[in-house]
Amino acid sequence: MVYIILTMVASMNGGNTNMCGIVGYIGSKEATPILLAGLKKLEYRGYDSAGVAVIEDGGLTVVKTVGKLDKLEKKLEEFNPSGFLGIGHTRWATHGRPNDVNSHPHKGYSDDFAVVHNGIIENYLELKEQLIEERGDVFASETDTEVIAHLVENYYAGDLVEAVRKAMAVIKGSYALGVVSIHEPDKLVAARKDSPLIVGLGEGENFIASDIPAILNHTRDVYLIEDGEVVLLTKDKATILDTDNKPVERKVFHVEWDAEAAEKGGFEHFMLKEIFEQPEAFKKTLSGRIQDGKVKLDELEFTKKQVDRWEKVFIVACGTAYHSGLIGKPLIEGFLRIPVEVDIASEFRYREPLVNEKTLALFISQSGETADTLAALREAKAKGATTIAITNVVGSTISREAHKTVYLWAGPEIAVASTKAYTTMLIAQYLVSVYLAQVKGTIDKDKAEKILAALQELPDNTRKILGQKDYYLRLAESLKGCEHLFFIGRGFDYHIAQEGSLKLKEISYIHAEAYAAGEMKHGTLALVTADTPVVAIALQEKTYEKTLSNIKEVTARDAYVIGLANEGDTEILKTVNEVIYIPRIENIVSPVLAVIPLQLLAYYAACVRGCNVDQPRNLAKSVTVE
Repeated sequence: MVYIILTMVASMNGGNTNMCGIVGYIGSKEATPILLAGLKKLEYRGYDSAGVAVIEDGGLTVVKTVGKLDKLEKKLEEFNPSGFLGIGHTRWATHGRPNDVNSHPHKGYSDDFAVVHNGIIENYLELKEQLIEERGDVFASETDTEVIAHLVENYYAGDLVEAVRKAMAVIKGSYALGVVSIHEPDKLVAARKDSPLIVGLGEGENFIASDIPAILNHTRDVYLIEDGEVVLLTKDKATILDTDNKPVERKVFHVEWDAEAAEKGGFEHFMLKEIFEQPEAFKKTLSGRIQDGKVKLDELEFTKKQVDRWEKVFIVACGTAYHSGLIGKPLIEGFLRIPVEVDIASEFRYREPLVNEKTLALFISQSGETADTLAALREAKAKGATTIAITNVVGSTISREAHKTVYLWAGPEIAVASTKAYTTMLIAQYLVSVYLAQVKGTIDKDKAEKILAALQELPDNTRKILGQKDYYLRLAESLKGCEHLFFIGRGFDYHIAQEGSLKLKEISYIHAEAYAAGEMKHGTLALVTADTPVVAIALQEKTYEKTLSNIKEVTARDAYVIGLANEGDTEILKTVNEVIYIPRIENIVSPVLAVIPLQLLAYYAACVRGCNVDQPRNLAKSVTVE
C-alpha cells in the first residue's frame, strides 16, 4: 500500500507537524504565480494568514495578509510584484495572533532581507531583548520569526549562507527556513531543524517547500533535507551543505504518487496521518516548557499568593476535550490538593455552578471557537473566576477572552476525529498541573522530575507503538461484524476507555460504551455475551488486581477480550484473548500512550467496515453552535 512507502519519507523528513506552509522559487519564470499556486496546494494543512516576498529590480516587495489565499491573490493584483526569486508562506499562528503584521514573510530591520519560517523559536524573547539593547532594533510584529530575520541581517557580511548559519547557532527550537536578500538576488538559502523541508529540482529552476504537494506541478525530483543542513539554491543548482559547510551528496527521491496522496503524506486518510504526527506534535507541545527539571510556562506567570487563593477548580469542555479534562482532574487534585469538577460545557452554564473569585476555571477547545465552551467561559468570568484557555488556535475567541492561554502547538488537525489534539491536551494539563503545584509548593521535587522525564520520553515511546500498526489492523478485522462493544478500566484507565469508546463509535459506527470496570456487575454484565467484545485497559498499578478480577467477570460470560497492558505484563495473558502492549513508563503518564492503540483500533475498524474515516456522518470538526 502506498502509505507504507511514504511513512518512511515522513520519518526521514522529521514528521509532518509543522504548523505552516513554505514555498520558495528561483529560476527564469515569474515567481509570484508559482508561489501562489504552491501555497494553494498546501491549503489542506490549515492556516490563518499568507504572504509572499519577491526580489524585483534590486528591491524587495513583501505582500501579506490575514485570512485566506483569495485575499492575498487580490492584494497581489494590486502590488503586482515581478521577479524571478521569491518565498511564500501560509501561517498557522503560534506567536502573536493572526493579523497582517504577524503574517509571514518577515523582514529584518531594513528592507534588504526576508524570511519565512515553520516551527517555534524557544529563546526568541531573550534574543529579541538582546537585539533591542545592543543594536536598538525595532520590531514590527509579535512573532518569533522576525527575530530570525533581524539575526540574519545582523550577521550578514557578504555571505548569506554564513549569515544564516550564524543565526542557526544562536536560536533554540525547531525551524524550516527560507531566506532571501537583495544583496544576493541570485540565491535562495534554506535550512532545517526538526521541521520538514524539501528541495525540488527543475531545469533552470529550483524550489523549496515544506511539503511535496506544493511543487508537484513543476517537478517530481526532490531532495529530502535533514536536520542541521543548509541549502544554497541558484536557478541552475541546489547544493546541500552539512554542519561543517561541506557539500553533501544526496540521492534524488522521485515522487511517483499523485497530488491527492501527497496532501496526506502518502497516508490513506488524514486521521492516520495525524495519528502518526503525534511524536512531533508532542515535541512541539513540550518545546521550551521543561527546563532544569521544572515546568516553565511564561504564559501563565501566577504568583503563590494567586494560586493559594483558589479553593476550587473547574475544567470545562466538550467531547474529546472533555475526556482530556477527566484526566486533568486527578492530576490537579493530586498535585494542588484542592477539589476539581469536570463539566460538559453545554451543561455548565445552565446549572448555576458555584463559581466565584476563589475559583480557577480551565476551558479546553481544539479550535478555540466551540460555542458551548465559549459561553461557559463568559459565565465563569462574569462570576469572578480566573480563567485559563487550553487551545490549539492562536487568536481564537476563547484564547482572546480567557485571562491566560496555553497553546497546544499541535499543528492543524483536519480529520473530524481528534487524535493529536487530544493527546497534546493531556500533555498540556500535565504541564499546567505540575507548574501550578510548583508555584504552590505542593509537589515533591523527585515526583515532578519523574513525571517531566516521562513526558519527554513520549515521542520515542509513541513511535514504538506506531510501528505495530499491522497488529491493529488484524484486531480490527475481528471487530468488523460486531455491533456493540464495551471499554472498561479503572481510574485513568476508565477515562482513556471513554475516549477510546468515542473514537470507535464516531468513525466506525459501532455502538461502543465505556464503563468503570467495577461497575459492570451493577447491571451492565447483563449485556455481555459471546457476541459482545470488550476492550479492557489494565495499566494502573494500584487498581491492577481489581481490574483483572473485572476482566474475569466478562470472560466468564464468553466475551472476546482485548487487553491493553504495560510491556512485560504476562499475567494478563491468562485472562484475555488478545493483548496490546504499550512501553512501560511512569505510571501516571501512561494515559498519553494508552490512547494511541485505541485510536489505531478505531481507525482500522472504520476502514474494514468501509466508513468515511475523515468525515464521519452527521459530525463537524468545529462545533460553533450551541
